Amino acid sequence: MLVGTLLLSISLTACGGGAVDGGNTDELSGTILVSGSSTVQPITSLVAELFREENRGVAITVDGPGTGDGFELFCAGQIDVSDASRPIDEEEAAACDAEGVEYLELEVALDGVTVMTNPDNGDVPCLSTGDLYALFGPESTGFDTWSDAAGLAADVGGSGDFPDRSLEITAPGEESGTYDAFIELAGISELAEERGVPEDEIESLRADYQSSPDDNVIIQAMETSPAALGFVGYAFAQSAGKQVKEIAIDGGEGCVAPETVTIADGTYPLSRSLYIYVNTAKATENAALAAFVDHYLTPDGLNMVVERSGYVPIPAERQEAVRSTWEAAVA
Repeated sequence: MLVGTLLLSISLTACGGGAVDGGNTDELSGTILVSGSSTVQPITSLVAELFREENRGVAITVDGPGTGDGFELFCAGQIDVSDASRPIDEEEAAACDAEGVEYLELEVALDGVTVMTNPDNGDVPCLSTGDLYALFGPESTGFDTWSDAAGLAADVGGSGDFPDRSLEITAPGEESGTYDAFIELAGISELAEERGVPEDEIESLRADYQSSPDDNVIIQAMETSPAALGFVGYAFAQSAGKQVKEIAIDGGEGCVAPETVTIADGTYPLSRSLYIYVNTAKATENAALAAFVDHYLTPDGLNMVVERSGYVPIPAERQEAVRSTWEAAVA
């Protein structure tokens, strides 16, 4: 597992907790509950492991069922921190408001949703956003081969240059923030609306693909079939190495591969931010939670953890803004 490997390769002294609670972090105790994005989970799990090394009295649980599931728990007041691979949406924010849950949105890293296939599929080095719509979008339901999508791709500005082989899609499901981010970043919802797709299908992918909340299951599907197609967060694709083939994306300015530099500068079309959402009332009441978030956002430590987790640090000026937002909230 990615996280387990990382924990063996990094050592970082916890810091910042004393500045928040005014005491010795060794004396902290209590429970911290984190849930949400499976994409952000490796980052938060590593931060939690390092924090616990200096705060043995604090029990931290980090779960990764998906961004949507995390927000449901968070807005019900059942967890302290929600990991998220997309911003909270209007419906979720309204649920938090209805339950009196106030929160901070804190950007912690950058990611690139990475489209993959099997290494033996050498016919697909790059896909345009039109191609992605034709393969993954709501109008592609029933396409059993790559070439079945060629006509639709041509209609929406794609290349349609697909191999004549079976198509087996395995990707995140509706509970995942990566699912929502992919639909938005790839322009699928915009194209669906333009083409008069029924309103209840505009924000969705095709109905007949194999969905999984487990990124490792998606990776395994890419490894085992030349017909495979799917997407995950950048770190999971990178950890798979040569067992998968990452596909460059053309967002209108040429094919761009997912790499650290293209994600950092935003030239990779499927780049996005990753977040943690913190319940501010719980942070005020729970000194351990406040110290944990403070530790999480320590710039040098966060950069190290993000890089070791396989993601991309946010620019320094945005880190400073996030840190300032947090410090103002707990002052």
